[in-house]
Amino acid sequence: GSVLWVRGPAALNKLQKIVMNESRLRIPLIFGLDVIHGYRNIFPMPLAMAASWDPSLVERAQTVAAREARAAGIHWTFAPMVDIARDARWGRMIEGAGEDPYLGAAIAKAQVRGFQGAYVGAPGHVLACAKHFAGYGAPHGGRDYDSVYLSDTELYNVYLPPFKAAVDAGVGSFMSAYMDLNDVPATANRFLLRDVLRDSWGFRGFVVSDALAVGNLLIQGFARDRADAALRGFKAGTNMDMASGTYMENIAKMVAGGQISMAELDEMVRPVLEAKIRLGLFENPYVDEAAVEKILSTPEHRALTREAAVRSAVLLRNEGGLLPLAKTANRSIAVI
Repeated sequence: GSVLWVRGPAALNKLQKIVMNESRLRIPLIFGLDVIHGYRNIFPMPLAMAASWDPSLVERAQTVAAREARAAGIHWTFAPMVDIARDARWGRMIEGAGEDPYLGAAIAKAQVRGFQGAYVGAPGHVLACAKHFAGYGAPHGGRDYDSVYLSDTELYNVYLPPFKAAVDAGVGSFMSAYMDLNDVPATANRFLLRDVLRDSWGFRGFVVSDALAVGNLLIQGFARDRADAALRGFKAGTNMDMASGTYMENIAKMVAGGQISMAELDEMVRPVLEAKIRLGLFENPYVDEAAVEKILSTPEHRALTREAAVRSAVLLRNEGGLLPLAKTANRSIAVI
C-alpha cells in the first residue's frame, strides 16, 4: 500500500498510474520520504531547531517542508523523531530535541502541527510520523540498535511524554523502533503498540515498522522464521511492514489458514485506508508536475531557513567581564 524513498514527480506519477489503472482495487499509493528538516530548502537539524526553544519557529519551518514535499508528490514524512536521548555517543541525537521531555513534548507538538496543518489532509501538508516508539534513544553504551532497559518510571516520565504530545497534536502515524525494549522487540511489543498507544492513549492512526524491522525479528531471536515474524508483528499491532516483505509473503496465507481472522485484517488495514482517504488520494492521486518548481523556489521559504539558522544559534554573553573566572575571587560556584 505504500512506496517509500522514491523522489521526483514524474517517477511518482508513473507508479501511481500503474496502480490506478492496472490494479484490482485501484487503491492509490501513499508515498513516504524522510523529510526531516526541509525538502528543497534545508533548515537546521532538528536538535539545533530545538535549541531555539521556539515551537512557533519549528512549526513554521515544518510547514514549509511539508508544502514543498507535498508539491513534489510526497504524502507522508518519517518525522518527527521525538526520541529523548541522554547519551551523546548515540549517533542519531541530531534528529531529536535532546534530553528534556518537556522541551521534547513542545517540539513534538510543533512539528506535528507544521507537517500536518490543522488536520490530516489539510491542503499543502503531509502525514506526520512520530518515531521511534519507544525508548530508542536509550541504547546500552549509546550503540544504535542495542538493547534498551527502562523502568516504568523512566519510560513514563522521560521517554513517553513527547510521543503522547504527538498523539495529542493529532499525529496520523507512528513508527516502531528497531531495538528490544526490556527484551521484547518494539515492533512486536503488544505493551507498547496496543496497551499504551491504542488502549491508553486512544491513537487511531497506523503504525509502520522501521525499515526491515519486521524481518529483523528473526535476527533478534524473537521469531522462528519469516512467517512467524510477520505473525508476531501483525498481532502486536504493526499495521504496515516497511520493506522487509514478510507481510506480503505470509499474511494472505495466514488468513486462508485461519491464523489471522478477516476481522483482524480489517482492523489493521482500516487506519491505512483512512489516512489515504483523509489525504484526498482517492480524489487526486497525482502530482501537478507543472506547479512543483514554483513552490520549491519560493523566496520566503529560503528566507525562513536563514531566520531559523539565526534563532538556532546559542550565544553566551560575557556580562561584567565574568570570564575567565578568577582563581582567587570565587570561593564556590553553583552550576545550574
